[in-house]
Order: sequence, then C-alpha cells, then structure tokens
Amino acid sequence: MAFSATLRAAPVVTDAAAKTQGQGLRRFRKGHPATAPLKLRFRARPAGNSTVRGRVVVCGSFGGSPASKQGEQAAQDEVISANAIRFKDTQKVVSKDDDDVEGQLQDQLLDLKEGDTLSITVVGGSGDLARKKIFPALFSLFYQGYLPKHFTIFGYARSKMTSEEFRSKILERLGCRIDLHQSNEDCEEIMQRFLSRVFYQPGAYDEVDGYRNLHNALKTEEAGYQRANRLFYLSIPPSIFVDAAKGTSIGATSETGWTRVIVEKPFGRDAESSAKLGSDLAKYFEEEQIYRIDHYLGKELVDNLMVLRFSNLIFEPLWSRQHIRSVQIIFSEDFGTEGRGGYFDNYGIIRDIMQNHLLQVLALFAMEVPASLDADDVRDEKVKVLRSMETISLDHVVVGQYRAANGNPGYLDDETVPTGSICPTFAATTLFVNNARWDGVPFLMKAGKALDK
Repeated sequence: MAFSATLRAAPVVTDAAAKTQGQGLRRFRKGHPATAPLKLRFRARPAGNSTVRGRVVVCGSFGGSPASKQGEQAAQDEVISANAIRFKDTQKVVSKDDDDVEGQLQDQLLDLKEGDTLSITVVGGSGDLARKKIFPALFSLFYQGYLPKHFTIFGYARSKMTSEEFRSKILERLGCRIDLHQSNEDCEEIMQRFLSRVFYQPGAYDEVDGYRNLHNALKTEEAGYQRANRLFYLSIPPSIFVDAAKGTSIGATSETGWTRVIVEKPFGRDAESSAKLGSDLAKYFEEEQIYRIDHYLGKELVDNLMVLRFSNLIFEPLWSRQHIRSVQIIFSEDFGTEGRGGYFDNYGIIRDIMQNHLLQVLALFAMEVPASLDADDVRDEKVKVLRSMETISLDHVVVGQYRAANGNPGYLDDETVPTGSICPTFAATTLFVNNARWDGVPFLMKAGKALDK
C-alpha cells in the first residue's frame, strides 16, 4: 500500500455549510476567525484499481496565543518539549546493514532466546483475508528483516490441499514493495526462501482432533530447538473464535515455550456479546496470552499520530479547542461489498468501520500525553477520551445505502446480500468530547462504501 500526507488550505466551514452537514454541528461558533484547515490524508491502494481513502481534517485558527495566555503557553511549551524528548528517546535506530543486531532486536521484541523458534499459525489460512492481507504482510516483515531467524508459518483451514498447492495460492499475492538495491537477492529469490518456511495443515475449526494433527505437524518443524513458541492468528468469523480457541488450547499448545492468540475485530455485535466473547476466551487462555488487534491502527499515518502530536513543537501547543474549530474523520472506499455481502450485512458500516477503526483514530487524536508508550498507559488515555464522550443522539446520525450507478452494481445487486436488506453502507455522525481540551469541538465522523470521493 502507498501512503501520502499532504498539507493544504481549504475553505472555511461557514455556519450555513455546517448546518447542511447535520444538526450535530450546532456548536460551530459564529464569527470564528478565518482558518487554514490542516488536512492529513492517506491513501491505500489494494490489489487492482480499488482505492481506500482516509482523511483527518482539522479546522481551526493556527495563529498564536493571545498575549493574556503567554505565561500559560510558555509553561505548556516546557511540558511539550519534555514530552518530545521522551518520545524521541524511545525511537531505537538499527542499521539495515547489521543483520545480527537487527535479528537480536526482533528476538527481544518477541521474547525469544538463543535456541528458540517461532511457529505462526494462521487459522483460516485459505480465506480471502489471509491470502490478500495476512500472508503478504508476513512476507513484508520477512524481507525487511522483522521476523526472527528461526520461524515457520502454517495455514490451517477446512479446505483440502497440500502445502505445495497452498504456497501457489499465496504466491499470487506476494510482491516486493520496497527498494531492494542493498540486497544481493532479487524479489523472486526472497519469495522462494519465504515460501520454503510455509506449510499447510487441513482440519475442522470446531474439532480438537484437527488441532492435535496441527500440533504434530508443528512439532515436526520445531524439532531440534530448545524452546518452541507458538502464535495463532484467528483469521476466521467471530462466530467460531471460541471453538478455535478451545481447539488451540487443548490440542496445539506449545509444550516448551509460550502460546499466544491474536483476535481481530469485530469483538461481538454489542456490549453483551463482547463481554461473553471475553469470558469464553478466558476459559482457555490467560489475558496475557490474548492479543486483540485492529489492523487499521497499522496504517502509516494512524501509526504516526502520537509522534505527530507529542513530538511536534508546532502542533501540540495548538491541539485544543482554543485553536481547532472542528475535526473530521473520514473513511471512504470506491468499491462495494464485491461478494462479501453475507459478512457485511451482519454488521453494517457502523459496526464494521466506525465503532472500531474510526473510534480508535478519534481516541488517538484526542487523548492526553500517556505516562509512557507502554500499551496499558496508551490504552488508559484512550479510555479517558471515550468516557468523556456524549451519548450519540439519533438526530445527529445520517445513514444510507449505495445504489447502482455509472454501470456499477448497487448493494442489493450483490448476490450475497439478503433480499430487501436495509443494512447501511454509509453513515455520518457527530461526537463531542466533554473535557477541558475539547469541550465544544465537534468531531464529525463519516464512513462509506462505493463512494466517488
């Protein structure tokens, strides 16, 4: 995927224009000074001609603090300077030419010791998500030197196929997307080295015996190492998360090293089902073994939001209601469900995109400086933002569904979508964070599929 960030001027949002966005923007203040909105825009290009666009738009006055606030501003600048130093100190630089140092760093990050090996199992390995996203991502980590020296990767799914057939399917999606001029190998050679460590094991998701067979296959590849650590990525529908966790815990847990499981969103349909999923997973794994992830946070611009805020002496002093008039968080795709309507119709655009991906971006954007970059400290600050948010009113929500246009099919034309579905493919809402930094600033959140722009 290619990403770009641009800084550009845009027209001021007037009160009249704000009203057309919905009554949720009622708090725009009249007589606000002219502004030059800051647009941070990233664009991801998946395979084919489809594009996924995301944008964070900050509208506000970036002119300097009033004279009456100079003392307060000076004190704030001292705090920001200290935070900038702290965040910069956390960035460890490793020479790409020093393979030994880099390999040691990756082993430390993964809690690996000399004589250890890492086995990564993608449960649901034959599915679209695994083939299109997960295995290309693992390959990217491999050719950039971010996987440990000793590792194997297994795909586990119900489909019957050999390891060689599985490698052929994965190969269709692999590609080198960085400059390899420093390497003596070409991309094809690197692909073959990666694929030589990839295997496949067929089995049912809800039968422990299948995971016992997987365990035996893993042991064969782990032979000769002192400690075998295992990582299981659940690339399967949420409805069978617990079955897979049970089978993994009972039938495929490492006998000599650690075992960890990665669960990706959605974590249930609502608070009740999310809590039940958490309690069911806890029957088979300790909390320290469970990694809940949101892949959207891996996008480059989202990943750099904290650096942009806390290491930037220009932006951070202005990152508040005194200088920012509104914030827009926009997600748009120029393609529809394309055969994934069966999954999408069970969740809709709000559950699929807004309440996880975009809410995470909002929390990162609006949170205060964490005590450290430790995951728990960052989480605590994001939770404070969420607890400060007003309950959303239906009067401040707009939903829609795309129709056939310009030769492109509509949502209901997808054969996998139930007849007459009213599932929204577009939604927009306004949120408010009631704390000292953001009181009165509207956060406009939009997400949609099959949009022109």
